[in-house]
Amino acid sequence: MSTDMKFLVVDDFSTMRRIVRGLLKEIGYVNCEEAEDGVEALAMLKAGKFDFVVSDINMPNMTGFELLKAIKEDAALKHLPVLMVTAEARKEDIVLAAQTGAAGYIVKPFTKATLEEKVQKIMQKLAAAA
Repeated sequence: MSTDMKFLVVDDFSTMRRIVRGLLKEIGYVNCEEAEDGVEALAMLKAGKFDFVVSDINMPNMTGFELLKAIKEDAALKHLPVLMVTAEARKEDIVLAAQTGAAGYIVKPFTKATLEEKVQKIMQKLAAAA
């Protein structure tokens, strides 16, 4: 598991971004940047090299689903694993996330253990697929 991986945390609440970033740091992922919505996130992803996206679903300007769709439709970005974060575990959201190509799904509030387990599972899947 490579700890120099670069994460992009996307959430319209700075507190939530800080929490996710803090948890990632505790797990050992210190290379982390933040975006406050899908529009900013997409611009950052196109401009820089990222390895993993953790995105909230409900955001202004561009939702997490719109961002996910844009990532999956971009040949240069579609390999990126996207972990969706939401406040409500609605069945249709889970289905939509999976159909759109999300690597995983996590419900707020979550613990460091849950986040770590999700990220590790996604990494294992990617390694197996590579």
